[in-house]
Amino acid sequence: MKNIVCIISGPTASGKTDTSIKLCNRLKEAEIVNFDSLLFYKELNIGTAKPTIEEMGACPHHMIDIRSAKEPINAADYEKMALPIIQDIHSRDKAVILTGGSGFYLQALLCGMFESETVKPEIRERSNKLYTDQGIGPFLEILKENDHDSFKQYHENDHYRIRRAVEHWWTVGTKFSLERDRMMSQRETNSNFNKLGWNLFHIYLNPPKDEHFEIIQKRTNSMLESGLVNEVKDLLDNGFTGREKPLLSIGYKETSMFLQGQLNEDELRERINISTRQLAKAQRTWFKKVEKNEYNPLVDQEQIISDFEIFLNR
Repeated sequence: MKNIVCIISGPTASGKTDTSIKLCNRLKEAEIVNFDSLLFYKELNIGTAKPTIEEMGACPHHMIDIRSAKEPINAADYEKMALPIIQDIHSRDKAVILTGGSGFYLQALLCGMFESETVKPEIRERSNKLYTDQGIGPFLEILKENDHDSFKQYHENDHYRIRRAVEHWWTVGTKFSLERDRMMSQRETNSNFNKLGWNLFHIYLNPPKDEHFEIIQKRTNSMLESGLVNEVKDLLDNGFTGREKPLLSIGYKETSMFLQGQLNEDELRERINISTRQLAKAQRTWFKKVEKNEYNPLVDQEQIISDFEIFLNR
């Protein structure tokens, strides 16, 4: 079978890195392409649970450590950068293991980006003023009242897409979620994966929520013990303001607050745990509509391998 793309997705801290490396070793002729948005940035390591040098040495990895956190990558950038990499891997008769939890980046890669209604300058100015004066809170309230599907889909830290949905509402008076669904259905036949003849197998890792929260708590403890506070302090001491989009992500935002004296150590740990659980909930919601093969990574590792080999032998 040619042009194999095995997607390994799931909520944060669900074991995607471990599973992707196991599959890569099993396949032999395979390379991993990351679609976790925080792994793009070379300065962010501990707080992103980035694969270790040993893990990356076990299988070729792409789209990791490719940019400074001062130059954020959006979904359109990602599509343009990742597509040629996948085409190159396929040209060498290797399989692609596409791994991550950033659903919007995965969607952009598989289906391409759609063009939304152009935002008028006065709408953009209104959005910028509200965001500067009051932060993301008012935007969340607007979505909650007028476009509840978008409100549920986007994590509260995803300021870019939350604002984009509100700007769409202000511009045309219709729900951005409806426009997104309409465009998705229209572009299905013209998607990248159809045009390029990809053979897709989607592994979605979804541990039980109670056990998953225990894993999240252990990972938070491990990050703090490994020096997350020092990592963020070094970033702030070396020219970062803490307002860069990647530094507003979970772990980094809370640690910045801790360094500013807004949280004590116990509050820091609790905030990271709660925010990570909220992110996992948002990721589960996003992937609900996606066609996939769902597994409990805590008990289904052999089943994952078996099902994937059946797919390969079709």
